[in-house]
Amino acid sequence: MDRVAVFVDAGYLYAEGSRALAGRPLTRSAVVLDPPSAVSVLTRFAREQSGLPLLRIYWYDGTAHRPTRAQVAVSEEAGVKLRLGRVDGGGRQKGVDALMASDLVGLARNRAMTDCVLLTGDDELRLAVAEIQQLGVRVHLLAVAPAPRSQSRLLRQEADSVHEWSAKDLVFMSCRSPDSSGRGWTGGEPGARRRETRGMSLRSDGLPGECVGGRTAGVREVTRQALRRVLIREFAARTGRHPRLLAHAGECEGLHSERGGV
Repeated sequence: MDRVAVFVDAGYLYAEGSRALAGRPLTRSAVVLDPPSAVSVLTRFAREQSGLPLLRIYWYDGTAHRPTRAQVAVSEEAGVKLRLGRVDGGGRQKGVDALMASDLVGLARNRAMTDCVLLTGDDELRLAVAEIQQLGVRVHLLAVAPAPRSQSRLLRQEADSVHEWSAKDLVFMSCRSPDSSGRGWTGGEPGARRRETRGMSLRSDGLPGECVGGRTAGVREVTRQALRRVLIREFAARTGRHPRLLAHAGECEGLHSERGGV
């Protein structure tokens, strides 16, 4: 039957996707994936490349014990088949490649698909790709840019077509910012974020502030307030007056003038 199937190596997608968005691979807890959006983008890509209806999306991942919430959320999407291997004590996936290779060959032999989209970078799938091609299946290999670094060269040579997704194509993924503020990089390259903050420094609250003469207005204000508190305490020690009264009476102004101002 003329249909296209999609095979997603989730480990590859999370690692290379976070690298594209944040500039480096992040842990799973730092990456947010929107399953409905991911399914929509993958389905549209598969149909555009093959011109065929979608059979289903096969999503391959690993787990130490039971499926995670993120994996369950993916599996609940219509047209998605979750296939789980193991994750060992060192965090390495085991059995995922074998599952993917088995499904590729099985679907090809049963003539359940004529085209497939393969989102992975693993060289170990090269033999499975060659075998299903002999059975008449066209293989469209999809990478997260830059493909020469993230994908096996031999795997790319075996494929019928090779495609790349840049950071702007990963609209279904976002990465939590390092300060855990909840703001993330979504579909934008980290270089743009760095360019936005170039020529800026941090205010007292940790947010970017506008540079004025090499110092931020926020830092100047904090310095001014700190020195004012020192003057108030010193004046209170001399006069025996309570510091809270000074703010209303303005009695510290004399000392301020004696010191030449802040």
